[in-house]
Amino acid sequence: FFKRSKHDDAGSPATVGRRIPTLSLSEKFILLLILSAFITLCFGAFFFLPDNSKHKRFDLGLEGRAHPSHRHTQGGEACLGTGDHTWTGGDTMSTDTGKDQAEEEESLRDKIRADHERALQEAKEKLRKSREELQAEIQTEKNKVMEDLKKKDPGPKPLPPVPMPKVVGVSDGEPPEPDVKEKRDKIREMMKHAWDSYRQYGWGHNELKPLAKKGHSTNIFGNSQLGASIVDALDTLYIMGLHEEFKDGQEWIEQNLDFGVNAEVSVFEVNIRFIGGLLAAYYLSGQEVFKLKAVQLAEKLLPAFNTPTGIPWAMVNLKSGVGRNWGWASAGSSILAEFGTLHMEFVHLTYLTGNPAYYQKVMHIRKLLAKMDRPNGLYPNYLNPRTGRWGQHHTSVGGLGDSFYEYLLKAWLMSDKTDSEARKTYDDAIEAIERHLIRKSNGGLTFIGEWKNGHLERKMGHLACFAGGMFALGADGSPDDKAGHYLQLGAEIAHTCHESYDRTVLKLGPEAFKFDSGLEAVAVRQNEKYYILRPEVIETYWYMWRFTHDPKYRQWGWEAAQAIDKYCRVSGGFSGVKDVYSSNPTYDDVQQSFFLAETLKYLYLLFSSDDLMPLESWVFNTEAHPLPVLHLGNITLPGSEPAQR
Repeated sequence: FFKRSKHDDAGSPATVGRRIPTLSLSEKFILLLILSAFITLCFGAFFFLPDNSKHKRFDLGLEGRAHPSHRHTQGGEACLGTGDHTWTGGDTMSTDTGKDQAEEEESLRDKIRADHERALQEAKEKLRKSREELQAEIQTEKNKVMEDLKKKDPGPKPLPPVPMPKVVGVSDGEPPEPDVKEKRDKIREMMKHAWDSYRQYGWGHNELKPLAKKGHSTNIFGNSQLGASIVDALDTLYIMGLHEEFKDGQEWIEQNLDFGVNAEVSVFEVNIRFIGGLLAAYYLSGQEVFKLKAVQLAEKLLPAFNTPTGIPWAMVNLKSGVGRNWGWASAGSSILAEFGTLHMEFVHLTYLTGNPAYYQKVMHIRKLLAKMDRPNGLYPNYLNPRTGRWGQHHTSVGGLGDSFYEYLLKAWLMSDKTDSEARKTYDDAIEAIERHLIRKSNGGLTFIGEWKNGHLERKMGHLACFAGGMFALGADGSPDDKAGHYLQLGAEIAHTCHESYDRTVLKLGPEAFKFDSGLEAVAVRQNEKYYILRPEVIETYWYMWRFTHDPKYRQWGWEAAQAIDKYCRVSGGFSGVKDVYSSNPTYDDVQQSFFLAETLKYLYLLFSSDDLMPLESWVFNTEAHPLPVLHLGNITLPGSEPAQR
């Protein structure tokens, strides 16, 4: 799940808009009378107060000229000077000073009288003007204030110039086979339908309700209109050559994407969808606005790391910087898949900004985890950010744990295979997973179970199906010549997940499926039978296709694409379905942003040639946003150790 949030039951405060009341003409008249009375009172008081009060309270700076200030009297004789000439003239100087002071006081009275007369005259003139004239004057004053503020605030500092990583294979990729091209064109058409529907009915909202034909938002985005579907879809649009649509999204981001809102958001979801999406759009298109927006948002996430251990909170308020954890997460714990899925984006943020804080935050998390004892070599899903201790001992390669393992491998790949620490941590973790979590069913299906308090639950989630692609991606570079073994393991997971699709009525996979009581790769509970346009199975098909070119992966991908188009497509977009075993399914009425970011992108890449987004040059984050491999060579990230090659 934490790759795809389902936090609908956890409440978050809605953003409250406040209106400033406008004043009527009668109210303005009363205010002007009060102002005039106040000025008159001050003017009169000046003459009726005792003389010494005048001097002390209304001197307005004269006292400082007539008498030496205290800081000049330190050292006793300092105020008298060092020679007799300082006070030569004695009484004469005193008389002259008194005369000057009287003149200055008279001048001050004249100034107050003039100001008073001018204020009364302005008040009379205001009252003669019409409502329209007054409104025009108010607007002019507002505009002047805004212009002055702009002059005073130069805006964000420009980012330091850094060499652009080599960007290759970002377009075209047309397959030579006509039938494959036809399928790819169909996927492109599905993307266009999803985007156009969102553009028409949900523009600016985070997601779309395709049946109700209106915007939709979940509390992972703080119930604010941050345009999650726009940011998530940008790189898919670019890769598919939908440049007009890409331009529309860019214009919305330039004009409307504001992170100064009073909204409590998921640090994890905002990182993988927004920061990942903006960085990918920047690298693909070269448009600076995406980089600047990514950095603005990243600064808003940094307060989430202000915990006793440096393990970030799950949520942070973008305006106040206050963080907290989900109430249901093992006594206020942070979640492995959330705080462990920041590395790729944060390394790129440090690379682009020169600010070491991002890199240091994620490396601190890695070093803290390395020091901790791990039961059976496994990483529990919960860690308390206050105490630094594990929560309940539950380990999963599906929801709560999944992308932590993915990012260990991808940190190594993204570093041009120089981050050997990340690679070793990944290899050790996968070895423990294979020993304790991976089993074969009676029917010969390889699955990844979940470890709960010393017991293996023989259940696999749809989210865990991404692991087939991960095993294939990590095969090259495996220790002890295990590359073939891990490629085979990836193929077995792909086969099991395909079976979970094939054993349903709709040929779409359930949220979770079991391997006991004679049932295999089948959902048992009603609340596990839904399909919400998830990408993980198709993601594994694509990686397996890239590494083996076995035609069955394209065949399986096409089956899934047809099922989505047949059962999830509606006139207003695409919707998830509540029961994949029912021939008459009901819709959940949500077009998830990750459907545009991941599901359709992986399908498009599956039917493209390998020179589109080559894996030697690009690493996909857990939301399928491609980030370039950083061929740093002798360049070292600020605050990092020199790369070992």
